[in-house]
Amino acid sequence: MTTPQSGLPMTVPAPGLPARVRIHEVGARDGLQNEKATVPTEVKAEFVRRLADAGLGTVEATSFVHPKWVPQLADAEQLFPLISGLPVDLPVLVPNERGLDRALALGARRVAVFASATESFARANLNRTVDEALAMFAPVVERARAEGVHVRGYLSMCFGDPWEGAVPVPQVVRVCRALLDMGCDELSLGDTIGVATPGHVLALLSALGGAGVPVGALGVHFHDTYGQALANTLAALQYGVTTVDASAGGLGGCPYAKSATGNLATEDLVWMLQGLGIETGVDLGRLTATSVWMAGQLGRPSPSRTVKALSHKEQ
Repeated sequence: MTTPQSGLPMTVPAPGLPARVRIHEVGARDGLQNEKATVPTEVKAEFVRRLADAGLGTVEATSFVHPKWVPQLADAEQLFPLISGLPVDLPVLVPNERGLDRALALGARRVAVFASATESFARANLNRTVDEALAMFAPVVERARAEGVHVRGYLSMCFGDPWEGAVPVPQVVRVCRALLDMGCDELSLGDTIGVATPGHVLALLSALGGAGVPVGALGVHFHDTYGQALANTLAALQYGVTTVDASAGGLGGCPYAKSATGNLATEDLVWMLQGLGIETGVDLGRLTATSVWMAGQLGRPSPSRTVKALSHKEQ
């Protein structure tokens, strides 16, 4: 591994940006769930440990879904006890009450539900309408909150849908408002197929603000299908968003949306934020080394531009 030349990236702050950003690392869940091969449980555990050691304070660990739907994460019960003692937040995805039961039994204190802004994706992903899915999540969120557990609401297809095309902003706002009213502590706005552009991001955030959704409750989750993830992230930061989802090494996509390519790479995000003088708590060298190691486990190079730039040799 190499490190950048001393003083690079040069820190040049820009006006109107937050002093600190919380990175919600999704590589161990959203990244690995899209892999063709199943990654051994101990490798997943080591991946999470290394991410935590790199300074990431939130590492989404796994998903308590039925193994039939996401076989790559069928080992959630075996994995979580291996990492639960780490001094970081370890959110897990729970699709229904059964998933919540499994997560709570292992001591999970942060869970996430996964909704859709469009009917087509709700059918493909959950085999339900949007409103049926919301009805399914309501008791999950209520029970989690009663247990003192933090609940994140993921919302997919906020900016475009592979079947429906453009997604009207009011449609997205309606589902966001429903998730907040249900009791979700935070929302993650997903650009599942990577079609957002900065103006669209600002329009949605502005509409959400107009509907009474506090910016502090929002995170953004961009995919880099068209190379727009960093530009969209910067637009969200300019609006006041301070939580950004990213995936170490750029791992991941979406198994139910074939046009979805990798998530925003955490290293690429950290490089930009360092240059802007925005604190993240992340050690870029350690994070890059972790992604190079994981790429070796997966048998293919990382798609992250920053990982490639900071690596001595071909992975």
